[in-house]
Amino acid sequence: MKKTIIQKLAIAYFVMFMGVVALDFIPGLKTADGYLFGLFALDLYDHSLHAFSGAWALWAGLTSHKRAVNYFKWFGLVYFFDGVVGCILGNAYLDFGIFLYGPTDWSWIVKFLASFPHIMIGGTAVIIGFWLSRRSRY
Repeated sequence: MKKTIIQKLAIAYFVMFMGVVALDFIPGLKTADGYLFGLFALDLYDHSLHAFSGAWALWAGLTSHKRAVNYFKWFGLVYFFDGVVGCILGNAYLDFGIFLYGPTDWSWIVKFLASFPHIMIGGTAVIIGFWLSRRSRY
């Protein structure tokens, strides 16, 4: 059966998340103390969350238009607000950082740069799930 644009975008999100996992293993992208791009460290828990997010996107994209739309709505909201919380407090909730370590004393620019990927990825997913899905069935 032919995939809708929303399903194709979900499959693209799978590819993107597998790329995020792979980033941590590319030589030269981490500082000597293990920070990717000098901003944040990824651990097995982070890789698992990214891999799960990608697997969920792949499953939704391969199975149905409705599941892909629901993926973008639910995933997008959770991921976007995780980025907002991280932007404000430095740590966010998906990795339990805010619960384990509390707010950081990082500068606002470091908080923003570290949270920006979640804001963009989640925000784009929200737009796909709530706006694009109503305008394009195929």
